[in-house]
Amino acid sequence: MARPNALIFDLNGTMINDMPFHLTAWFHTLNDELNANLSWEEVRSHMYGKNEELLDRVFGKGHFSKAQADQISLEKEKRYQQEFRPHLELITGLPAFLEKAAKKNILMAIGSAAIPFNIDYILDNLSIRHYFKAIVSADDVIISKPHPETFLKAAAQLGVPPASCLVFEDAPKGVEAALNAGMNCVVVTTMHAKEEFHDYPNIVRYIADYTDPSLDELFT
Repeated sequence: MARPNALIFDLNGTMINDMPFHLTAWFHTLNDELNANLSWEEVRSHMYGKNEELLDRVFGKGHFSKAQADQISLEKEKRYQQEFRPHLELITGLPAFLEKAAKKNILMAIGSAAIPFNIDYILDNLSIRHYFKAIVSADDVIISKPHPETFLKAAAQLGVPPASCLVFEDAPKGVEAALNAGMNCVVVTTMHAKEEFHDYPNIVRYIADYTDPSLDELFT
């Protein structure tokens, strides 16, 4: 694993292990409030990209107005934040990993399908905003993952060629976005098993958390 010029991190499931809380929040929002009548696995299968794109996949494009979709999204995120707040912490080993990368002058960015409301919640409550020279959210792109726009914008903001960036992701659609951007990827197996990533040749490592000794190769 060659030393990259920049690291681009997805947020949810990659830096914090919060995807079960998002799943629960979406399950209750979609079923209890919007009467979608979906199983846990069906809800899980839709959990990628922007919130408005998820609603389009479930209900059909245009079912909700932009204002309605924004309000549904905000209420879902409030539910998620309230439930996750007592558990809010970085994935094991990540604080030391971020500090080590910063000391080695490796540029870092966030490339997430989350809305700024959620990104700010994580970065500010955990006091890690200073590590990141670029932040690309759902509001900054036209098309979300697996389209490469999120990661390409992050690389452009860092001033680094895409091929010299290494992405950290937890979801197949995120890995696909990295592949489409011409970037290698480390998979954090918080929400998905290795078997779910067999189609992606850009994966250089699977890690359970950031204490994995193979990550030391990034700093040599």
